[in-house]
Amino acid sequence: MKKISFSHFKENVVETLELPKDLMYGAVMITATGRREILIENYRGILEYSTECIRLQAKDCRVCIGGKSLNIQYYTNEEMKITGIIKSIVYE
Repeated sequence: MKKISFSHFKENVVETLELPKDLMYGAVMITATGRREILIENYRGILEYSTECIRLQAKDCRVCIGGKSLNIQYYTNEEMKITGIIKSIVYE
């Protein structure tokens, strides 16, 4: 009899039922509006904050936003809005 891991089983259930992956996996969601604005959802904390780099901790990775004149417009427990000139989004 073939064993199925829990993560593989969960993945199959999410796919079959077409459940939202961000909610089921707790994945970070990043929405970029051009090069001037980013909305980030499902982050855990701010690790670094400067006008050239904003580094965030997500559930299963770190995200580094690179650019110029970066500014956190607002943040809550669920989301954050970053403005400035966005040059890169790097998953670490």
